[in-house]
Amino acid sequence: MLFVHYPKCSTCKKAKAFLDDRGVAYDERHIVEENPTFDELKKWYEMSDYPLKRFFNTSGMRYREMGLKDKLAHMSEEEQLELLSTDGMLVKRPILVDGERVRVGFKEKEWEEMV
Repeated sequence: MLFVHYPKCSTCKKAKAFLDDRGVAYDERHIVEENPTFDELKKWYEMSDYPLKRFFNTSGMRYREMGLKDKLAHMSEEEQLELLSTDGMLVKRPILVDGERVRVGFKEKEWEEMV
C-alpha cells in the first residue's frame, strides 16, 4: 500500500496511527516533497468513486488564496488534475492506495474496508 501524507497534519497522524495499530505494511510518501504526478492523480481519480473536487484540500490556505472555490467549476478535469499535480498542499490528504482502490481523506470506516 501507498500512504501519501503531510507529517505535520493531525489527520494524517491519526491515519498513520490507524495503519500502524493494525500492522499494515505501507510505503510512506511526503505529499509536499514528492507531490503526486498528473498521471498518478488521474489514475487514482479513475479508481475512486469520488468526485474530482474530493481530491482538493478545500480547507487549505493555498486553496483559499487561489480562489479555487469559484474557479473549479469552470475548469476541465484535465486542468484540475494538472493544477493538483503542481502543489502537494492543494491535494487532500492523507491518501491510501492499494493498487485497486484509493481513499482520500481519513475516514476510519472507509479505511477499515481496505486494510
